[in-house]
Amino acid sequence: MLDILYRDDCLVAIDKPSGLLVHRSDIDRHETRFAVQLLRDQIGRRVHPLHRLDKGTSGVLLFALDADSAREVGGQFQRDEVRKRYLAIVRGWPAEAGVIDHALSRRFDDYGRRVAPDVRTDGLSAVTEYRRLATAELPVAADRYPTSRYALVSLTPRTGRQHQLRRHMKHIAHPIIGDASWGKGIHNRLFRNRFDCHRLLLACTGIEFFHPQDGRLLSVSAPLEGSFAGVVKALGWNETAR
Repeated sequence: MLDILYRDDCLVAIDKPSGLLVHRSDIDRHETRFAVQLLRDQIGRRVHPLHRLDKGTSGVLLFALDADSAREVGGQFQRDEVRKRYLAIVRGWPAEAGVIDHALSRRFDDYGRRVAPDVRTDGLSAVTEYRRLATAELPVAADRYPTSRYALVSLTPRTGRQHQLRRHMKHIAHPIIGDASWGKGIHNRLFRNRFDCHRLLLACTGIEFFHPQDGRLLSVSAPLEGSFAGVVKALGWNETAR
């Protein structure tokens, strides 16, 4: 059963677990379980996904229950009017706060299909704000230094590009732990061995948008799940991550 965070006549939000695809993808053709299918079967209604989370990312995932709501809230996502907050654990200690303004290319659509040749894929503007919440230094020589430094960061994407947060944190040399594509294997292995954590340490913990019927500001939040919460506790960051 999926954890339902919010539901009314127009919308439903779930807490997507890490490892679950939002919908069928050509990139993960072997997968047979998808959030769209599971939620549809759980509530007995057709659902329209309003945005996507990477397979490894957990947290708030929003769906519309009718076409009009999907059009209205989907437009807010397209216009970058929806405020999303993520938590991530990254390698190293980034600056206390900053803005990453770095254009990103696009090779695949949201379903994992290659983008058509006539669709613009290069130089798409992408902006992410970040804030460092906590730091830790482990007495382990995972890389070329005698100790290993990590940080808990809050991430707010101002645009919605493909893999934006993972690629932006890699761009500033603070990749997200557990990221097999843009991370660093030696640090990913340290977290697997030391904390028994085998997932991407990125979670969407909150979304704010305007309700499609009455226009009120709606905020939906999700707690950190499972092994992510376990790592936060082990590093003494419980209060900081709230």
